[in-house]
Parts: sequence; structure tokens; C-alpha cells
Amino acid sequence: MEYRTLTQQHIEAFLRHLVEEEKSAVTVEKYLRDVRAFFVFAGEQPMTKEITVAYKKHLIQCGYAAGSVNSMLASLNSLFRFLHWEECRVKHLRTQKKLYCPEEKELLREEYLRLLHAARAQPRLQLIVQTICSTGIRVSELQYFTVEAVRRGEIAVSCKNKTRTILIPGKLRKQLLRFGRTQGIESGVLFRTKSGKPIHRSSIWAAMKRLCEAANVAASKVFPHNLRKLFARTFYTAEKDIAQLADLLGHSSINTTRIYIMTTGTEHRRKMEGLRLLL
Repeated sequence: MEYRTLTQQHIEAFLRHLVEEEKSAVTVEKYLRDVRAFFVFAGEQPMTKEITVAYKKHLIQCGYAAGSVNSMLASLNSLFRFLHWEECRVKHLRTQKKLYCPEEKELLREEYLRLLHAARAQPRLQLIVQTICSTGIRVSELQYFTVEAVRRGEIAVSCKNKTRTILIPGKLRKQLLRFGRTQGIESGVLFRTKSGKPIHRSSIWAAMKRLCEAANVAASKVFPHNLRKLFARTFYTAEKDIAQLADLLGHSSINTTRIYIMTTGTEHRRKMEGLRLLL
């Protein structure tokens, strides 16, 4: 077998490939983070199936959850496919499908409302949280909320080679336009930095974390993506239409949407007890 090592040039070529494939910025960042971590682990060792298997064992020994290990391996397998190093690819860990989500990670409606109350002195952050939770958008999609789009009442979002339309609830539309007027924003992106660029998701993540203590909500529950999941559960509870929910969230597969509407163990147990199959 030809002696070969993974180089920085390989990673840069992979980056260009991801961009050409029109992967989202978040996906590109995630793939590169995983590949670079493997690059540090492998060093100048020859690229073989054995080194990839060793890295897989390393991740398990480091205490990563099976889902996280599989996610990182998916990034590596994508790299190896791009480089035509198919023999270096490894299988994912076998996992049992979860029936419910951990309670320590599920953001409840009551907790969401407490977060909003805690953010009352930060109108921009409070409105960002409400915008994500009331529409189910990804935090990266806030950049599409421009004054012009809000006036039309609908947002055209381009992500992962797809374009979908997000309708803005009337009450939210009024709040967004009022915010724009008070901030002197007459056109362009509503949620922007002083330099005019869209607020980065890491800044929103950090700002939300700072609300936790005042809101009395566990930090493990507070991050933008959990607002999207709360929207999904709330919508599904009201409408029971998973196909429409998948469209609203921009999912290609309903199997992905099912993950978003998982109930907690407590709720799952309550439903089982409600079957009344015990004496």
C-alpha cells in the first residue's frame, strides 16, 4: 500500500470541496473541527484503517457519547470519501434508538417564559429569543430577517441547497418592525453588530447562557437550538402534523423531525400509565 499521511493541503482541499457543495457555514465549521482534531491525533502516521479505528477507540475512552462519536466519524468518512481513501473509513457505533429525550436537556415552556422575563432589560436579546422560538428557525437563519422581508411578512431562507419560505406571525412582525424603528434600522439585517454584520451565533449563545441564573433555568437547557425544538414540540402538540412540521423546520427527512418532538421520560411514563393496563 502507498505510504501517505494526512496533510494541511488535504484539509484545505476538503474545505474548498465543502464550500463548492454549498454546505452551510455551520456544517463546514463542524466538519473542519472534527477533521483537525483527527489530524492532531494522527500526526505523521500513515493513513490506514487501523489509525482510524484507533481514533474511534480514543474518542470512546475520552468519554464521548455514542452519538457524538458517530457524528465525528461521519466527518472523517466524508473526508476519506473525498480523498478516495475508502479503505480508511470505519463503521459507526451501534446505538439503540431513544424513545424519549433526557429531562435535563429539554427546555420547558415555563422555563422559556422565565428566560424572556430575565431578558426584559435586553430588548434585542429578548426579541431574538422570541423570533427563534416562535418561528422554529435555525439561529444561523436570523441573517435573513431583513427590514424588507419583515415588511413583506415572509422570509426566504436558503440553506443546504434548498429555499423555503418562513411566514412571520402578525404579532412578531409588529415587534420586529418596532425594534427596527427604535434602532434606526431602515433597511437590511435587523439583528446586526455595530459594524452592520449579522450577529454571530456564538454571541447569541453566550448571551442566552448569561440569563440562566436570573431565570433559574439550568444552563444545560439554554442554547438557541433548544428554542427550535420547543417550537417543534409545541407545534406538533397543537397540530399533530409531522409532515407540515418537517417542512416548517426545513427537514428533508421526517426521521429528523421525530427527534425534535421526543417527549421526556416523565411524559413518556405518564402516557404509559394512562393506558391503564395494570390492576
